[in-house]
Amino acid sequence: MTQATQPSDSHVGPYEPNKEPIGAALDGMRLDRAVALLADVSRSAAARLVTGGDVQIDGVVVTSGSRRVAQGECLLITATTAEDQFLLPEEDVASGRFSVVFEDPDVVVVDKPAGLVVHPGAGHEQGTLVNGLLARYPEIVSVGDPARPGIVHRLDRDTSGLLVVARSERAYRSLVEQMRAHQPERLYCALVWGLPEAASGVIDAPVGRSLRNPLRMTVTERGRTARTHYQVQQRFTAPAPAALLTCRLETGRTHQIRVHLNAIGHPVVGDPTYGTFSSCRSHLALNRPFLHAQSLSFKHPVSGETLTTQSPLPQELVAALEACC
Repeated sequence: MTQATQPSDSHVGPYEPNKEPIGAALDGMRLDRAVALLADVSRSAAARLVTGGDVQIDGVVVTSGSRRVAQGECLLITATTAEDQFLLPEEDVASGRFSVVFEDPDVVVVDKPAGLVVHPGAGHEQGTLVNGLLARYPEIVSVGDPARPGIVHRLDRDTSGLLVVARSERAYRSLVEQMRAHQPERLYCALVWGLPEAASGVIDAPVGRSLRNPLRMTVTERGRTARTHYQVQQRFTAPAPAALLTCRLETGRTHQIRVHLNAIGHPVVGDPTYGTFSSCRSHLALNRPFLHAQSLSFKHPVSGETLTTQSPLPQELVAALEACC
């Protein structure tokens, strides 16, 4: 068993207060911009949270978005995201940006390509998976959080693979509870640099936002409990030592697999945020992390039967594997 204790796709459900320390990277930033970054919402939504009295600094409500935050202060967001109430359906996203693996009146399982953002947020107010889902399944507009209707868990923008979406409120409630209880089985395929010593292991280390860079996550005692199981499927020696892993999420923190694998010295190939690069690795250069949600199993919210779906590796990841030997 491997346990990571030093620095190095999250679940979405009913709102929990979001408390964040202000690090050096945010020092001097406008409050509304800081809220947008930390809560992953648009700038306009962040401004409404601030003016609505839903943001506190060191326990005091602050309603001025232009107020500058300072390193060491504690920012607390006390309400759900105040995103725009009218998310636009986008037919072009619905028709060409993702495929449907399973659907019935209560749930949809989609196969998301790399590069597609799951829901609107800071810097991505349109062209998301949610916009496409609204065009194909307009009834989800009233399911769950109005800012991200139907969404019960997420994948990073550049992670491909399977995602379950609720089409009904009863499905939403069931899936959220399943996610909270860590019941769904989510398996990911990852190619990492280096050769792990153990054939399998568990990385058990809390993950939280970096104080130096608000866009990065890290292993930190301030973080939330996170656990990733991994198993080595194949080892390669050229063009550089690398290993193909199957990873199983027990929890679902932001960037969890990428942060955890980097923490044990085996960053994901192609990861520009947590990975590393050297000239001998250029033959495996990718414009995205080699991370794919290949299998998703959960209990159907109505029938109670276990539903298991699979997604093959995208062609660009297949090509990267073929370059290994």
